[in-house]
Amino acid sequence: MKTLIMYYSKSGNTETVAKTLSNELSTDLIKIEDNKKRDGLFSMSRSVKDALREAKTKISPEKLDLDDYDLIYIGTPVWAGKPTPAIITAIDTYDFKGKNVILFATMKKSGDEKTIAKMKEKIQVQGAKVINSFAIKVPNQNGNGIKDYTIGIIKNLSLK
Repeated sequence: MKTLIMYYSKSGNTETVAKTLSNELSTDLIKIEDNKKRDGLFSMSRSVKDALREAKTKISPEKLDLDDYDLIYIGTPVWAGKPTPAIITAIDTYDFKGKNVILFATMKKSGDEKTIAKMKEKIQVQGAKVINSFAIKVPNQNGNGIKDYTIGIIKNLSLK
């Protein structure tokens, strides 16, 4: 069984989780890039607005062949209780039919339940099965704290 971890990360927290999962579970790893400029003074308010509207965005890679994968992890930060536009676009664009999926989210405060629920709803429409999910609260954690917490989740959920 071949496994892929795909994720979007702006601040690096979701990337730390994804890379830790990939290293611990020996998986392939793909970072979904949002081609829309999300830096600058007003970028976060525009980004939150896009997340609330579930707006699509241009992503890289535009196309992704998932045929070789039986299990796919999808990770996103929480923006206003929603998945990021890049992850919404990836879920709506890539073919997940027949795949087993594990969803994960990182957040500073809250919103993980709504984010996971929205991702689950969209991925099931694609014909995939969500077999597990988890969230990591990262308000004051550094990279090592996030990594240690992720390793704990791998053990607690028996992901190996």
